Amino acid sequence: MENYLAATYYFDFEHPTMQAFVGKVTNDTMTQKEKAIALYYAVRDGWFYNAYQLHTEKEEFRASFIATREQGHCIDKATLLITCLRGVGIPARLHLVKVKNHIAAEKIIERFGTDELTPHAYVELYLEDKWVGATPAFNKALCEKLNVDPLEFDGENNSLFQAFSRSGEKFMEYLADYGFFDDIPFDFIRQNMIEHYPGMAAFYAAGKHLDLS
Repeated sequence: MENYLAATYYFDFEHPTMQAFVGKVTNDTMTQKEKAIALYYAVRDGWFYNAYQLHTEKEEFRASFIATREQGHCIDKATLLITCLRGVGIPARLHLVKVKNHIAAEKIIERFGTDELTPHAYVELYLEDKWVGATPAFNKALCEKLNVDPLEFDGENNSLFQAFSRSGEKFMEYLADYGFFDDIPFDFIRQNMIEHYPGMAAFYAAGKHLDLS
């Protein structure tokens, strides 16, 4: 369990930026569950979800770097939450999957050449003797725009992508499970994106930040 509590190059909760953020959201009077819930909502709604800004450099995956931005990819937001959770002593790890988006997919297909998003990231945290899934990717405002109920998190039940919209349309479908990781698997993420997204190999080779917004 110690590896899910450790600070790493990416989950750098000892950085002043992360310490300040955690300090604003939690306090010593809160239970671990209350801290987890508060941090989940702070990350969910504190950064606008943007699937079109992808990173190619290792330093761009660090929580302290992501925290200085206003928007975040699902991996970014999962990284922030994991870092904050470890910072308050809650074991947390990264879970990577492939998903298929069925709502407002036209822009996704135009930008990525596919409606499959990979790797999609969510968080698993250990509370009250069990692992619980939490997905902080889609902020509330975006969910309202897509006519999808925002994902809530109670610290007890898995909070994973919604299968359907409010009107019953198919929304998000899980296609593949890549497993969980105790740190950011940079090389795996890079290879996964190169294999699934046309043009990514060139961006990684050039070391450029990729913004398809």
